[in-house]
Amino acid sequence: MAADDTEHDTAAIHQGGDHSAPYPVSRLAPAFTLVDLAREIERADQVIAGRLGAQLEVIAEQVKALQAQARKILEQARVDQRLHHARCAFRRIPGQVYHLYREPDGTLAFSMLSPGDWRGRPPKPFLGSYRLENDMSWTPAGSLAEQQDGPEDSRRLVARLLEATGDR
Repeated sequence: MAADDTEHDTAAIHQGGDHSAPYPVSRLAPAFTLVDLAREIERADQVIAGRLGAQLEVIAEQVKALQAQARKILEQARVDQRLHHARCAFRRIPGQVYHLYREPDGTLAFSMLSPGDWRGRPPKPFLGSYRLENDMSWTPAGSLAEQQDGPEDSRRLVARLLEATGDR
């Protein structure tokens, strides 16, 4: 095989234009050495590793947040279950507030009477007041005031804001 044949065979392998050649085709183009190529690969590896690390950190934070949320849900379920097992001599109705007392034997019991109904001197230790929700969960009565932002309260707030701005 002649030298011209080898040159011709190499040119035949690359069939695209000069602008798409996988290697420099101009003598004016920068020369790429094996060291340059290794540096470029190392830089790419560092960028990929950094991006991968950042993405994994985001996932780790999401997992921690989900674990914390799961713990909170499980704790609330434990409290709800404990309250549902409290002795009760009446039918519980969602939306009503009931008052929890500790019996002399240590068991829990609900009553419709609040400590105020006993003139501040209930016959048993008072543990707290709870509202039974429609989903059968319990809301402590102390946080009921924080959640009292119903439609009527919202309408009053809007009316007060409109009066303050004179748009009414």
